[in-house]
Amino acid sequence: MFAINKLIYITLAIATLSISSCGIRQVYHRPDVPLPQQFGQSNITDTNSVANLKWNEFFTDTTLQQLIRKGLEHNYDLQIALKNIDIAREQVKQAKTLELPELSAQVGVQIDRPSDNSLNGATAQGFLHQAYLNDYNANLTLSWEADVWGKIHMQKQATVARYLQTYEATQAVRTRLISDIAQGYYNLLMLDEQLNIAQYNLKLSDTTLLLARLQKEAGNATQLGVEQAEAQRQATAILIPSLQQAIALQENALSILTGDLPGSITRSTLLSEATIPDNLSAGVPVSMVSRRPDVHAMEMALVAASKDVGVARASMYPSLVITAQGGLDAFKTSNWFNIPGSLFGIVTGSVAQPLLEHRTLKTRYKVAEDQREQTVLQFRQSVLNAVGEVDNALVREEKLKEQQQISEERVDTLRKSIVNAQLLFRSDMATYLEVITAQGNALQAELDLANIQKSKLDASIDLYRALGGGRN
Repeated sequence: MFAINKLIYITLAIATLSISSCGIRQVYHRPDVPLPQQFGQSNITDTNSVANLKWNEFFTDTTLQQLIRKGLEHNYDLQIALKNIDIAREQVKQAKTLELPELSAQVGVQIDRPSDNSLNGATAQGFLHQAYLNDYNANLTLSWEADVWGKIHMQKQATVARYLQTYEATQAVRTRLISDIAQGYYNLLMLDEQLNIAQYNLKLSDTTLLLARLQKEAGNATQLGVEQAEAQRQATAILIPSLQQAIALQENALSILTGDLPGSITRSTLLSEATIPDNLSAGVPVSMVSRRPDVHAMEMALVAASKDVGVARASMYPSLVITAQGGLDAFKTSNWFNIPGSLFGIVTGSVAQPLLEHRTLKTRYKVAEDQREQTVLQFRQSVLNAVGEVDNALVREEKLKEQQQISEERVDTLRKSIVNAQLLFRSDMATYLEVITAQGNALQAELDLANIQKSKLDASIDLYRALGGGRN
């Protein structure tokens, strides 16, 4: 009857402690974050975001797709990030065993030579007729801590959250890698286009220089005109090795991104033929928070920090540990396996309450709270930065469309002016300076157009990445 009553008391005590622990367990709630109703100045609230497209649906160029696949397989930064996932996964496996009992085995021999004048020495010589006290022990020890305050459960939840944080951080490396390869590839196409422009304009400069020399021989131009035409040709010619250098450096950078040795990159398309889905929809801001990997990684860090606060607080409360030990114990080796005579068993239960630990536990709790609040601020900052990146990409894309249209019209106008200037120069109705100016303006306009075309592609890629595209 006494044993039954004792069991009831223990059960009621544990139930009371469990109810009290509800105030210790940290339940995560996403903090309020400032989010607009829509991105940019548009009133469109289409929930279908371009980020829902797979990367091989967004990038349709087959050469670029091959480069991205190669990068996803061989890029070293991504491989390192994947190893971090493996490490975090092993930590989760370990955390799942925290609530299970710990079992250990031990085999030991103890030989004691007590003083002849001590009680142990007198006992050994009087009853055992030997000067040494021997103890041969083999046992199994089982230890289990009752998770009264939810400390162990919160430790497990924090470990899982950190695993998810590592996974999302790896996804952020993946999306960044895809955008870096794509932007590097389109930059290479732009440099190819600018090289072709420079080479074409160099031929025009050769023609202008030849005409200037013929005009001088005919007495219709001066040596100054010839020198100015030659200087214009040299200014165009110097662009060629500079662009060839930039092309080689970009090819090397792309090779390294794909995990390959520096070398040339094969491409079979032109910048003007490069296409990306037009009229991109950004979707609604709230969907970006859960889709964008770096923001989600920061939220998982916040979940882990919240659980750490609960663990630190629970460490300030009593812990209930139950230990059971059993095995064989004998003072002679000949009696060691004398069963059941050598069998022994011990069961203990202890409640430990930390008292004076030099404020260590309270400090740990306060630090955990401050770290959680710090992570809240970092999470809000990451959301704010993400919204800003989306808005910036939308503005860039819209304004670069306008710039591209104006630039195309400007190039057409200046190309016509070159033809007219050459015709007038041959008829002595225009000076060499007008011809040189027309060629120089046309060259710069064509180079600017190529740069704007590439910047527009970059803006679309930035928008895709900023919305969380490239995860799959």
